[in-house]
Order: sequence, then C-alpha cells, then structure tokens
Amino acid sequence: MRWDVFCKVVDHHGDVGVAWRLAADLAARGESVRFHLDDRRALDWMAPDGAAGVSVAGWSAAGDSGADVVVETFGCGLPSAYAAGLPREHPPAWIDVEYLSAEPYVERSHGLPSPQFDGPAAGLRRWFFYPGFTSRTGGLLRESDLAERQRRFEAWTWLRSLRLSDEAAAHERVVSLFCYENDRLESLLDTLAAEPTLLLTVAGIAAEQVGAALGASRRRGGLRAVALPLLTQRDYDHLLWSCDLNFVRGEDSFVRAQWAGAPFVWQAYRQTDGAHERKLEAFLDRYFDGTPTAADPSIRALFRAWNGFAPWPPRLPSSIGWRERCVGWRRSLVGQVDLTSELLRFAAERR
Repeated sequence: MRWDVFCKVVDHHGDVGVAWRLAADLAARGESVRFHLDDRRALDWMAPDGAAGVSVAGWSAAGDSGADVVVETFGCGLPSAYAAGLPREHPPAWIDVEYLSAEPYVERSHGLPSPQFDGPAAGLRRWFFYPGFTSRTGGLLRESDLAERQRRFEAWTWLRSLRLSDEAAAHERVVSLFCYENDRLESLLDTLAAEPTLLLTVAGIAAEQVGAALGASRRRGGLRAVALPLLTQRDYDHLLWSCDLNFVRGEDSFVRAQWAGAPFVWQAYRQTDGAHERKLEAFLDRYFDGTPTAADPSIRALFRAWNGFAPWPPRLPSSIGWRERCVGWRRSLVGQVDLTSELLRFAAERR
C-alpha cells in the first residue's frame, strides 16, 4: 500500500522520533511511504542515511499522492489543501496514531471513528489508533529484526567505539541519562557517586544539566560523566543495550528502554494540569501487575521520586530483582502484536 505519514516537531524531537521509526518500519515491510515533516533538521542526525522505501517531503509540499493510507501522528492535523483534495468516494484510510499511555481511556478509544463535519476534511472519517500495553490497543513499535539485532550486539565493542577508558569502564556501573530538566538531578548524581559509575549523558538538556552540576571535571565521588554526541536512532538503541541502568523520557526512548530489557527509569513529559502523574501511575500499575519481585516497591518509589512525586530514596533498588522485572515485562510485551503489524491490519480493514 501507499502511505502518507504526517508529523510536526513540537519541542523535544520525540514526536519525529516515533513517526520516523514507524515510517521506516512500514517501508521495511514492503510498504511505500512518503514522510511529511515540517522541520526535517532532526533527521540529519537521527537518521542521516534515511530509510529504503521512505521519501521525505516538506509539510507545504504535501499534494495528492494517491495514498491508500494517510497517517496523522499525535493529532498533528493535515495540511488544509491536502485534506481538501482527498477523494470523497473511495477515500484512503485516515488514521490518527495517538500518544502512548497505559490509562484506561486508551482501550476505550482505540479504533473509534471520528467523522469530519466541517473544515477542509468535511465528509471524511478519521480513525483513532492508540499505542498501548495490551491486546486491546495498537501495541508498541517493534521492528521485525529487533530481537536478532540485540542477540548479535556486543556492548563492550560498541562502548569502546566511543573511545571510553576500557580499564575504568570494566569495573564501573554504566548508566545512560536522557531527561527533561529535572530538579532531582543533584540527588541522582549523589546517589550514583556512591559507587564507581560511568554516566553517559545524551546530547541536549541531560548533558547541559550534568555539566553545570559537575563542572569541568565532570566527576563526583565514584562518578564520572561523559557527554555523548548526537546519536542516530540505531546508536541510541545500542546505548540502551550497553547500560546497566537507563534514565529515559517521553515516548520514543521510553519504549526503546523496555525492549532493551535492562533496568530503566522513566520521566513523563510534565503537563501543567498534572496529567503526567496519572500517566505515570497508570504505567506503574500495569508494569507491576502480575508476579511481584522483592525489588518492586523500591523501583516504584524511584520512578515517583524522579518525577517529583515522592522523596528521593536513600539508595537504588536491587539490580538483580530489577533486571528480573524488566526481562519479564519485555517477555509479556513480545507476546503481543507489534504496532506496525496491527496498523497494517487496521488500515487494510478500513480502506
């Protein structure tokens, strides 16, 4: 099928990160994809080699391409002229791939129609498609070759490619940090400094905050921090696979950390109405549902503390129980249909 995928960059590149992974995965499965983006600068470092089967077009360049499926990501809308030009007889399947959440409304809203009664798209029907963590949602993005790539991956080979000190890295806990601005950062650095730790900070806010906190030495106690360059999406996956603990944020890195199967802590995107707390608690309820481990209460406390909803804990949870939880969670997610497969089925039924 021919797909037009639309995305607008809002602030932190998470939206384009998810949308690009989706476009590339569709193409890898034999689909023809045109990716419409209002600001393509992030693709220069995120996906510098592009993806076979995906052509990139500007937002204003969107014209009638005879698409079989139109995907609007995160409610970004469609260019007015493009929407007005969509055929009313035998229209393409128009699907809004929404934000990921574990909240109950996702299962209720997934797959619902949204008839358009006015505006340039009047007479058309849009369908809501919600990613999620259960079989009653659209699932999570997971490439067909992801498990095999992880199986072949050698963490220390990749870490050495970053020109880190092998002697030091061999006895250090390795932690990645990708975050929004966070006033708990000093507490985290103090906790990590209690034992030998190599902190790898992702370019942007994380590296800037750590640099300001640690100064030119980028050291505190047993902690040393290294600021990474901008990473491609594939190398960001490699970073997650190489670490003992990953701090992630938003949506794209959140999902990739879950596929990594290593301990992770998620920072939800802060919203002024406090909706991020409900989103965090809904995920934690889902994440800890099932067979508990001894480490579960301390893991939950750390998630809540990092997001500003609880006091900072005196120590990190047990790494053994934590990894056990992560591996079990990943196993449960692998048992579900992935997002791209579900989207292909969903679109075919609505054409």
